[in-house]
Amino acid sequence: MTNELSGRTIAFLVANEGIEQVELTEPWEAVRAAGGQPRLLAPKDGKVQAFNHLDKADTFAVDAIVSEADAEQFDGLVLPGGVANPDQLRMDSAAVGFVASMVRAGKPVAVICHGPWTLVEADVVRGRRITSWPSVATDLRNAGADWVDEQVVVDENGPGPLISSRNPDDLKAFCSALVERFAA
Repeated sequence: MTNELSGRTIAFLVANEGIEQVELTEPWEAVRAAGGQPRLLAPKDGKVQAFNHLDKADTFAVDAIVSEADAEQFDGLVLPGGVANPDQLRMDSAAVGFVASMVRAGKPVAVICHGPWTLVEADVVRGRRITSWPSVATDLRNAGADWVDEQVVVDENGPGPLISSRNPDDLKAFCSALVERFAA
């Protein structure tokens, strides 16, 4: 266990249902192992329902409702994937506003798989280099991003770093990159 993220609080923003479990739990554990404090934000209080692809998996307790969260309280943001998760988040104005606030404040943002849909809705990908699940590529390009098919991409062409990966197979590299950038 290291203390690279000691004293840093990292927001994990998810919808109340539809999160790809491994894309939540592996980055969460990477942040904890590095000494950081992960906090689960969602549109509604209570629990969130994760999935293993299309099958229900575990539930996780919500730490704070995103509409009541202040971007200034967090040192970074992780947006896990799952198809339903970002599709629901992009329809929640508080979630979209929180993401935009984090980006504008120059906080590092890490996103994986379908997660960039929320970034598209927040209009924060223009001029940024990013990767994602392949079906999100057209949406990212249409929003002004430079989409590439790479395991992990760290883009510094904005107010803060944007770390992105394609899918669960990329999690080891994704977690390593996000801890490094969140610690910088």
